[in-house]
Amino acid sequence: METKAEEMQAPDPGNTPGNTPSNTPSNTPGNAPSNTPGNTPGNAPETAVPGNAPGNTPGNAPETAVPGAVPAAAPVATAPDTASTPLVQVVDVHKYFGDLHVLKGINLEVQQGEVLVLLGPSGSGKSTLLRCLNQLENISAGRIYVDGELQGMTESPAPTGFALWNAKRQGAITAAGTWLQKRSDAEVAAQRARMGMVFQRFILFPHMTALENVAEAPAQVAGLPAAQAREKAAHYLAQVGLSDRQDHYPSELSGGQQQRVAIARALAMEPEIMLFDEPTSALDPELVGEVLAVMKDLAAAGMTMVVVTHEIGFAREVADNVVFMDAGSIVEQGAAEQVIDHPQEPRAQDFFTSIL
Repeated sequence: METKAEEMQAPDPGNTPGNTPSNTPSNTPGNAPSNTPGNTPGNAPETAVPGNAPGNTPGNAPETAVPGAVPAAAPVATAPDTASTPLVQVVDVHKYFGDLHVLKGINLEVQQGEVLVLLGPSGSGKSTLLRCLNQLENISAGRIYVDGELQGMTESPAPTGFALWNAKRQGAITAAGTWLQKRSDAEVAAQRARMGMVFQRFILFPHMTALENVAEAPAQVAGLPAAQAREKAAHYLAQVGLSDRQDHYPSELSGGQQQRVAIARALAMEPEIMLFDEPTSALDPELVGEVLAVMKDLAAAGMTMVVVTHEIGFAREVADNVVFMDAGSIVEQGAAEQVIDHPQEPRAQDFFTSIL
């Protein structure tokens, strides 16, 4: 790899209401490419995190070898200029599961109000990227910024003298001379609260009504009084067309209705960005339309959205930009019509020819 990648080791994020239910599904092999090669020269980041990436080898060792510390980083990902920064900026992000290199130097930007759709075959890393955006997975290298703020880490000028030695024990000194430290759990939770996430499996609390499911996070996480939380829940259930089902339990709702409750649950925390991980893949074909209609309404209202889906029609109609991924890398990105109907890369051409 010609450019060094920065190591980051953010704290394990806990599932928090408003982002994901308590039993949010974890990454499965379906999210990681099965044919992705292990670390090879030119593929692996400069440093490796125990448990995330392969062990350090000569020439790949981190500059700061302190147990528990975040390895030193290269100057590839400097803090962006906030005056012209996209809402989301992903810079040279890598992700490993053991020896499996799942994300390979991902770079992308999402503007305020943009709908970005991630397309590609199963196992290409789309869902893993989505989970990294919301810190449900720790990235192995690179940086993610939201509204110019570095996610999962703080960055400050490196101290000097004895303080520099102590700083190396607490974090990492980058090649650019800055000091990276892990954010506290409270800070990470606050960052994650800026994103709402809707999963393939809606997984509502079965003993709660639709209204109670949506009101739970505003009451328990945001600390709203019960009456105010219920009022907010009713508002968002109305927004997804379920006012007449707010007192029904999940077992009394169709799959499409349950997924709309899950969308309302995420919206109730008033996120700036909505992440959708194949929200229609678990639905009967005839129920897909009602969920896509809600998502189209959100897009029309200006909600910033990153969507993993196989619904090509939705991508054509709603997406501002499309990213095509394969084997953990971005193969092609651009306007929806360009990428879907006139792809330039052979792998993208093969994919869209086979499904259209």
